[in-house]
Amino acid sequence: MVSLFLVSLQPIVTLSRPRVLDVYIFAAMTCIVETIIFTPLMRVERQKIKSEMEKSPSKFDEMHLLLHGWKNNKKALLYIGINFGIAQILFYVAYEFAGAINGSLAQQTTIIFALLFGFLINHEKISKTQILFSFILLFGLTLAVTQGNFNLLEINIGVGILMITTMLWMLAHSITKPMFDRNEITPIQLSFIRYVISGLFLITTYFIFFPLGNISLLLDPINILFFIMIGVLYGFDVLFWYKSLERIEMSKASVIVSPMPILVALFAFIILGESFTIFHLIGTLIIIFSITMIVRKIE
Repeated sequence: MVSLFLVSLQPIVTLSRPRVLDVYIFAAMTCIVETIIFTPLMRVERQKIKSEMEKSPSKFDEMHLLLHGWKNNKKALLYIGINFGIAQILFYVAYEFAGAINGSLAQQTTIIFALLFGFLINHEKISKTQILFSFILLFGLTLAVTQGNFNLLEINIGVGILMITTMLWMLAHSITKPMFDRNEITPIQLSFIRYVISGLFLITTYFIFFPLGNISLLLDPINILFFIMIGVLYGFDVLFWYKSLERIEMSKASVIVSPMPILVALFAFIILGESFTIFHLIGTLIIIFSITMIVRKIE
């Protein structure tokens, strides 16, 4: 539920940022702020695990694996970091094209890709009912973003980009889930490693595409404020998401955050002045109902 609230505010901050901030530098600084926030959290957690090892010798092997298990997944973690760095840019680009409400609706396709990659990577079963309601979810999304005319050629490009983004997210999350199941990493460790790799990847490649003079953007107080806001929202959203994945299936976590479009619509109406139409409402209800039915796994 905390993740739901935090993720609903992200599109609002993204679309409210100063126009001088391009999506690339905004994505890079998001990851860097997240790294700064999670550095002390990771140090405290690691000290706690070491202390537990000393106090409970019987748990030594378990705690040692939790402390050093990430070393068994270096290649996967490198991929995850780069994956999320690229996805961070696409996320901001998508919302610029789609707007807050349409973007939040398109973001709900995460459940479809969760099913797909859960099946392909983690060998999770998919029922006929889940397939049926995946198509119904897409119907609800199409109804909302086309405002009922179902002209696929008029679908906002941002919606398509965001679906690609959700695909990248769920691919990485599907690779992540077994690490939690094997007790080889904690949500804080994974978040920190992901942010470090994503931040380094983005900041080191930024000046390949943009002038060196853009470094001045990092010194403006208003820009810094937006870097901090998006970093806090995104960072703790991911932390609570990973905390959920530790305890429940990815599909169940997805249904909890499915009301996101309703919260985003409320924030977008109040702050951005976006209109929430009857087609948005109907599409949102269809999407939430579809996600609920997918998670129930009715045969």
